[in-house]
Amino acid sequence: MLVLLASSAYADIRNGKNLYQNRCAICHGENAKGNGPLAHKSTPPTPDLTAKAFQQRLANYPGLIVSSIILRPNGDRIPRTLRENGIKLAPHAWTVQDLRDVNEYMRTLMNKQ
Repeated sequence: MLVLLASSAYADIRNGKNLYQNRCAICHGENAKGNGPLAHKSTPPTPDLTAKAFQQRLANYPGLIVSSIILRPNGDRIPRTLRENGIKLAPHAWTVQDLRDVNEYMRTLMNKQ
């Protein structure tokens, strides 16, 4: 996890945007407000990532939020929601760089709000 805390100067915002749009926006929406096509089809519903509470958690624990959701210590929620709605995503072998890139891209989305 310490590697995720490295400076955002090492983040590739283009890769982060690509990963977010292809793997996250289906639930979180293009603007990260939790309004994607599958937002209300998961339990609990998809959160608004631009909410102040989420922004504070992301600031307090950089990278931890993104990696914990993607790596799913809470179980099968994301794959189950996709499966139940007929969405097939190719497997992705997440790297530390990917996690850093998505984290930084999400920060840019939040700063636009």
